Amino acid sequence: MHVERPQSAAAQSEQREHFKSRLGFIMVAAGCAIGLGNVWRFPYITGQYGGAAFIILYLLFLLALGLPVLIMEFAVGRASQRSTARAFHVLPSAKSFRWFEPWGYVGSFLLLMFYTTICGWMLAYIPRLGSGMFNGAGADAAAQAFASLTGNPSELIAWMLFSVAIGVIVCGMGIEKGVERVSKVMMSALFVILAILCVRAVTLPGAAAGLEFYLLPDFSHLFAGQTASEQLGTFGNAVYAAMGQAFFTLSVGMGGMEIFGSRIGRERSLTGEALSTVGMDTLVAIMAGLIIFPSCFAYGISPDSGPSLVFQTLPVVFGQMPLGQLWGALFFVFMGFAALSTVIGVFELLVTWSMDRWKWNRRQAVLRNGAALAILSLPCALGFNVLSGVVVPGIGDIQGVEDFIVSNNILPLGGLVFTVFCCTKWGWSWDSFVDEADAGAGVRFPRWMRLWCTYGIPVLGVIIFIMGYAPKFAIWFGIG
Repeated sequence: MHVERPQSAAAQSEQREHFKSRLGFIMVAAGCAIGLGNVWRFPYITGQYGGAAFIILYLLFLLALGLPVLIMEFAVGRASQRSTARAFHVLPSAKSFRWFEPWGYVGSFLLLMFYTTICGWMLAYIPRLGSGMFNGAGADAAAQAFASLTGNPSELIAWMLFSVAIGVIVCGMGIEKGVERVSKVMMSALFVILAILCVRAVTLPGAAAGLEFYLLPDFSHLFAGQTASEQLGTFGNAVYAAMGQAFFTLSVGMGGMEIFGSRIGRERSLTGEALSTVGMDTLVAIMAGLIIFPSCFAYGISPDSGPSLVFQTLPVVFGQMPLGQLWGALFFVFMGFAALSTVIGVFELLVTWSMDRWKWNRRQAVLRNGAALAILSLPCALGFNVLSGVVVPGIGDIQGVEDFIVSNNILPLGGLVFTVFCCTKWGWSWDSFVDEADAGAGVRFPRWMRLWCTYGIPVLGVIIFIMGYAPKFAIWFGIG
């Protein structure tokens, strides 16, 4: 049996293609994290759980839960200079973690199998808004327009394949000339569009009420009209939602951030790089809210309309605005860029993992994974029409099942594995992790967090995992 011999960090770095610049690394890592969780899930969950009151909870858990695990992934990647396909063959005391190697590869496929379809929705709405389809449209017309899109299998498949093709083309160009260069341009354009839309939204007549709801904490929004026991239950749901959002928004636990860590040098500390990534990710989420909430309040539309907020509620809002065609099209360009940045980042995970594991060259890895992804994404695209009858009780349709496996299983359990490996005696060890995290100039990892990282984060990870199944068991076994 072949055993890979550990190499020095310098020797490994010489063999591996790295990002050309620190900015490029941050843009790619942030681009992978910035996605539909920021600009779709975050606003509607914020609306459901009291606006600014929920944001406070979210930020607390982001710093206490998401950030440390992100640093751990970066550290494992940079120390090994390998993806999860080979990291546990290189690092010391890692033999018992080799079962984890396929985790990120399988998780990335599952994520992209439904993400490419939803990305296609975003792209499909750009010409729809730009053409004036929603000018003066009401809620029923917006719902019919969305149903028309999802009910058309040929159009859904075409947009899904377009999303896959973008990932294939960009990753096929390599790290520096493809992934890094395109991510820089896309993320720069994303922030410019965000800034323009924010200015438009906050200057709408009546936008002040939306800003107040979004930025001024008021727990009465969360508990209005509830008894004491109902308030306790609502608060518990809000805490769980904040924990989940803080964890999932960074895409930690699947090994993607570990791969980006494997493509950077040791000039900068990983805590500082992680703070930059988290800062950009959070800024996009906050700015998305600055667009959505003032716009909804300005036109008297509820901001807590759930997942339909983006595709059925906001088109109605833009349809009532002066120059709504322009603002609506720009909004979905922004949404499309956010989704595509994740498609590119996660597809690169598949490519790098394959190159490390099977020694494929980049061209082979891109074409083989691209073909597999196009085929495996078909069930989700067809799950809204031809295969709409395929439903798992308590979970939902094909897209819901794939999302549940990733969000409620792959991510929290993967984050738990990285934490155990980095912080306990059964893996790499706390001292080795912190030494790697602190290598280079910049912010140091706080060593006083040892007990929290060793015990607190794993406990929260287990809670997130169990709470994800609690409502499913209630349905499956008729509890409550």
